[in-house]
Amino acid sequence: MKTLLLTAVSAAALAALAPVAASAQTSAPSFSSPSFYGTLGYDDVDMSHQNLGAIQGRLGARFSQYFGVEGEYSYGVKGDKIGVAGAPDVKVQQNSQEAIYGVGFLPINPNLELLARVGYGHTAGTGFVPGVTPGVRGDSWNYGVGGQYMFDGKNGVRLDYTRESFQPRNSEDANVWAVSYVRKF
Repeated sequence: MKTLLLTAVSAAALAALAPVAASAQTSAPSFSSPSFYGTLGYDDVDMSHQNLGAIQGRLGARFSQYFGVEGEYSYGVKGDKIGVAGAPDVKVQQNSQEAIYGVGFLPINPNLELLARVGYGHTAGTGFVPGVTPGVRGDSWNYGVGGQYMFDGKNGVRLDYTRESFQPRNSEDANVWAVSYVRKF
């Protein structure tokens, strides 16, 4: 999945170097009249000692061709096993993750655009040890990049990478690779 995402982002960057057609919009979003979108997809959450998976959804509002905000929620569906203090079969899983982002968009052509986002999130997880189920919670500053391709005016696909930098700094950070269906409303 990481290779697929890197290939797509590289292709988007190459497309930016080629001559692009002017993007014509009949009504550009504005602060008084934003446009809205939603995504539904899968997150691959990679931490140093674990690889987790989650179903993720986003709702966003665009206030111009170049700027928007989005809220994100994901629910863990794939856990991992790690060894902790001699216990080789500790199962860990992300329970939930929610975040809010400011998003910058860079249109490349009418169907393709690159994006960058910065935000703040909260993640809750669980570790399963026989007889004990400790909960783990963390807040993070998140930042990432990606791209989305629209098949038509309403439907598309989005690939992105987000780094979750947990606070306090002695916490383990996460690399999140995501692929999503995009629907503009």
